[in-house]
Amino acid sequence: MRLHTTVAGSGYPILCLHGHPGNGRSLSVFTDVFSRRFQTIAPDLRGYGQSRSRYPFQMSDHLSDLVALLDERAIDQCLVLGWSLGGILALELALAQPERIRGLILVATAARPRSSHPAITWQDLLYTGLSTGLNWLRPGCDWAIQTGRRSLYRYLLRHHTQAVYRRLAGEGVPAYLKTSRGARQALSQALVQGYDRSSVLDSLTMPCLMLCGREDRHITAMASQETAKYLANCQLHSYSNVAHLFPWEIPTQVTGDIQTWLRQTFPDLYIATAQS
Repeated sequence: MRLHTTVAGSGYPILCLHGHPGNGRSLSVFTDVFSRRFQTIAPDLRGYGQSRSRYPFQMSDHLSDLVALLDERAIDQCLVLGWSLGGILALELALAQPERIRGLILVATAARPRSSHPAITWQDLLYTGLSTGLNWLRPGCDWAIQTGRRSLYRYLLRHHTQAVYRRLAGEGVPAYLKTSRGARQALSQALVQGYDRSSVLDSLTMPCLMLCGREDRHITAMASQETAKYLANCQLHSYSNVAHLFPWEIPTQVTGDIQTWLRQTFPDLYIATAQS
């Protein structure tokens, strides 16, 4: 299907892939920064955001959609940034069409994703609902944050700050509400089947950057580190005292580390941008 896509900036393309739940807008922490030097392309994946799907689909359909998107935009080669589910799809795209992917930026993801999330209780759901409602009415208010510390947000965050809760209200909750049942079923089916692409990662030789949070309970840091070891040309950054939403917790540090890696790994892209 044709994906709803947000494009910003100009220059060498970076395909930016969101997680679950999510949409292209939820990657603004990256696109707002990188579009100053590159062209960022952030699609709503099938079943997410404004890329509505009437029929059931599988995870493999995401890959077909992304290849079609690159073809439609006549992109012969690009960088790919993927957060969580987006990182898994970035790996799949690189495995399917390695000649088109110059480098990978993998955020809180893994080729064999593993979780350490505790069982969810009714109290978790109650406090999550209260925090979300309060934060929707008054983004970043103290009541929402204090309630959030007792909710499921405590497994997504370590830094319960006003800035993070404003992102939850402005980007996280709207993305959650626009995530379709089909998208949830496709992801659940893949996880139940035991998704694992570790054994084929040695075929990927392009430069990769893996970023993970040590307190991540959704995709553990150990799983991300394991994936980094299987990649032939991968640099790993592991951040302490942050969880799955760490790009929202420490945005300046994360985007700064990515820019440093890009500048060191692809100096020609920076020279070309400066000349233009």
